[in-house]
Amino acid sequence: MDGFDFSPLFRSTIGFDRLMRLAEGATRVDSGVSYPPYDIAVTGENSYRLTMAVAGFAQEDLDITVKENELLVSGRSKKDEGTRFLHHGLARRAFERRFELADHIKVSGASLENGLLHVELVREVPEAMKPRKVAIATDKTQTQIEQKAA
Repeated sequence: MDGFDFSPLFRSTIGFDRLMRLAEGATRVDSGVSYPPYDIAVTGENSYRLTMAVAGFAQEDLDITVKENELLVSGRSKKDEGTRFLHHGLARRAFERRFELADHIKVSGASLENGLLHVELVREVPEAMKPRKVAIATDKTQTQIEQKAA
């Protein structure tokens, strides 16, 4: 058995499709793709940094796209036309890395320095979804509200 069967959960839930896809994806065996290597670091209470080792790639060779809750980082290196190599050890092969983003995670910026691509991410929770205090009414307060309404 190479995974869990989530189909019974699909029959009894509504609106959790994305969560189920994430759970199924997490149980799949990684296909062994490890290029380019990357780190994900927590840089604050609501901020993260994705760092990818992209040695040999210029800024114009890299593309960062955010669509819905998915971050796609891709790279296409130009061929070294006319260069004769005695040894060609730098990979510089094309790549595509996909990352699922949690709700309210936004890309706040990206930079390329010393062969490392840094993508800054921040969680921006809308005001309507943040916790808020609810005042507890007493009988006296309730009476005052009813008198004002009358």
